[in-house]
Amino acid sequence: MTTATLATASTRRERWAWYLYDFGNSAYASVVLLAVYSAYFKGEVVGGAEGTRMWGLALGIAMLAVAVISPILGAIADFAASKKRFLLVFTIMACLFTAGLFFAKPGALVIGMGFFILAEIGYRAAQVFYNGLLPEIAAPDEMGRVSGYGWAIGTAGGVVCLLLILPLIVLVGGTFVVRLSLVITAIFFAVAAVPLFLWIRERAEPQVLPAGENYLSVALKRLGKTIRTASQFREFAKFMIAFLVYNDGIIMALDFAAIIGAVLFGMTQEQLIIFMIIVQVTNVAGAYVFGILVDRIGAKRSLVLSLLMMIGVVVWLYLNQTLTGYFFVGAVAGVAMAGAQSVSRTMVAIFAPPGQSAEFYGFFSVVGRTSSFIGPIVYGLLAAEAALWYQSQGQDSGLAEQSGQRVAILSILVFLVLGLVLLTFVDEKKARKAAVQA
Repeated sequence: MTTATLATASTRRERWAWYLYDFGNSAYASVVLLAVYSAYFKGEVVGGAEGTRMWGLALGIAMLAVAVISPILGAIADFAASKKRFLLVFTIMACLFTAGLFFAKPGALVIGMGFFILAEIGYRAAQVFYNGLLPEIAAPDEMGRVSGYGWAIGTAGGVVCLLLILPLIVLVGGTFVVRLSLVITAIFFAVAAVPLFLWIRERAEPQVLPAGENYLSVALKRLGKTIRTASQFREFAKFMIAFLVYNDGIIMALDFAAIIGAVLFGMTQEQLIIFMIIVQVTNVAGAYVFGILVDRIGAKRSLVLSLLMMIGVVVWLYLNQTLTGYFFVGAVAGVAMAGAQSVSRTMVAIFAPPGQSAEFYGFFSVVGRTSSFIGPIVYGLLAAEAALWYQSQGQDSGLAEQSGQRVAILSILVFLVLGLVLLTFVDEKKARKAAVQA
């Protein structure tokens, strides 16, 4: 049965279940990665420039773990038709350890870093199997629109969750409320994920294990085949190289946005939440617009446009000196990042041969997690080491930390520009043709 046949058999309820999962896991991204926990970890759990370094290290460890396990598990999921099972396991893992961050009190580095790494592994690994369900609920000519809707609805979930916790932080305040917001986020994620497991059915049939084989051996063989196959899809391989680079810049901007706001512009926790709500609202608009653009002008052109916007945003961020300006930077960044991320996800579905979506998304995850591993560590090290250098030149610690952040911002620009250059060599028409003929 082809991907198109599978997609046309999907129901409206199944698509909404897919959208609602994104609605829930975007709450995790909004609260843990963007608005609340990153700044809390940097400022309260660790403190100082060392907080930036340790945040980058924690992200890098989590991403590296996902890069190792996701391609193997993706191959098993395709073979055993078990994407939903793996998705359930990693979703539970993400929710449990997000709630566990309640115990990350100021100075509790082991819990604060360890539980975050485990929650992040669950969150990131689950996305491999969630994304792998896209070709089963959307035909090739509507993947851009469905992916864009999912991204927009998902981002709205991040806004709703931030609005739930904002009154608590404004009216009550204190580290207890910050930690409680992580429990609320975990519950929000879990509830929104339930419809997917109840309503979406996997249409592929599980394959029978060959004699003398087990799931791991089969997965390794399929992974080897996937790598060889992916390398034969030249345009997909070129896209993955470009993605490896530009995704670094996007991840760095996302994961350090709250820290940048707190260090450069002195943003309070309430201001950070409002800032991220603005980013998420414009993210919804960006996902919707770019979802339509993919179907009208093509995925590559849409992606190039989003990266050009991101480059402009980072230049603006580097030059900006005011808190008000940072709010405007965030608003435009929300549109650009939604485009880059949602269109990248769509391009994998377009470029993947029928029946190999989870494997190709596993490969996509390896590349994404590799870049996600490199970028945060590069940013964290640059910011911390530059701050130490400026301090050695006579700047006080606060000003030196601000100078270190601005140096690190330049590294975001380098990754985005180089990734855009590499993307220009990808031929979308050839990639679509190769996927159909596979």
